[in-house]
Amino acid sequence: MDAICLEHSLTSEEQKQFKQDGFFIVADAIPSELVADLTAATDRIIEDHRQTANLSPDSTVNMLNFIGKDQVYLQLIDWHKTFPKVWGILGWNIKLYHSHMIVTPPQPDAAPNRRLGWHQDSGRLNIELEGNPRPRVSLKVAFFLSDTTRSDRGNFHVLPGTHQQNSLDLPTDGTNPADACPVCVPAGTAVFFDRRLWHAAGINTSDVTRRVLFYGYSYRWLQPRDDMTVDHYMEKAAPIRQQLLGKSTGGMGYTSPGESDVPLRSWLVDHLGAKAVPG
Repeated sequence: MDAICLEHSLTSEEQKQFKQDGFFIVADAIPSELVADLTAATDRIIEDHRQTANLSPDSTVNMLNFIGKDQVYLQLIDWHKTFPKVWGILGWNIKLYHSHMIVTPPQPDAAPNRRLGWHQDSGRLNIELEGNPRPRVSLKVAFFLSDTTRSDRGNFHVLPGTHQQNSLDLPTDGTNPADACPVCVPAGTAVFFDRRLWHAAGINTSDVTRRVLFYGYSYRWLQPRDDMTVDHYMEKAAPIRQQLLGKSTGGMGYTSPGESDVPLRSWLVDHLGAKAVPG
C-alpha cells in the first residue's frame, strides 16, 4: 500500500461530522477517468443481468456482490483517498464484508412526493444487538458514478444524527420526515455513512440514470452480508488487500488475530509508530 494514502487520513472535522451527523462527504474522491471505467463495467454487468433476469430497461437494480465481477472494482477497496478514513473510524481489524451497486434509471411517472423507504442497514443486527444506540459495527462508502447535484435524480437521502436512535417516528400523513436531506453530489464523490444512520433512496424523475457503488466495511469477525466471491483475486492480491478480502489463518484469527491475519496493523505501526496504533 502506497504511503501517499496517509495524506488522506481522517480529519478532525470529518471525525466530528461522522460522530454528530452519521455521515460525511469526500469531494473528488475518484478521477473522471476511473469514473468512466467503473461506469462502463457497471453498465455492461447490469445489462447482462437485465437480459438474464428479463427485467425492463427502467427497473431499478440493486446487485449484491459486484466486487468479484470485474477487476476494476477491486482498486476502490483500498483507494488512497478513502481507505485511510475507513481505518480512521473502525481501526485495523477490518475487512470488506459487503458490496452492492444500485442503478436507478429515470422513472418519470413515479410519484415524486411519496414516502421513501427509510431504514438502517444490516438487517437483524438492528433487532438482536443490545443497547441504545446499538453498536456501529460497520460503515459504508458510497461512490457516486453519476451526477446527482440535482435533487430529482434518485438521490441518497439521510436523516442527520439518527444513527444515535434505534427507532424512527414517521409522519402519520405518509410524508417524509421534515428534516430529510437529499445528498446532492457530482460524479466522483464518496459519501461515508454509519450503518445505523436512517437513510433512503430517492425517486429519479430526471433524465439521468443514477449509478452508485456501495462498499461495506466491518470488523473481521462479522459474517459477510453477501456471497463475497473473491477467491479468484487472492493469489495476486497484496497482503493488506487479502485481509480486506476476508483472508484469515483460521476461525480464531477473526476475533484474536495474529500478525499474519492483520497486515494492515503492521503497516500502520511501520508508518505511524506503535503509539499511534491502538490495540
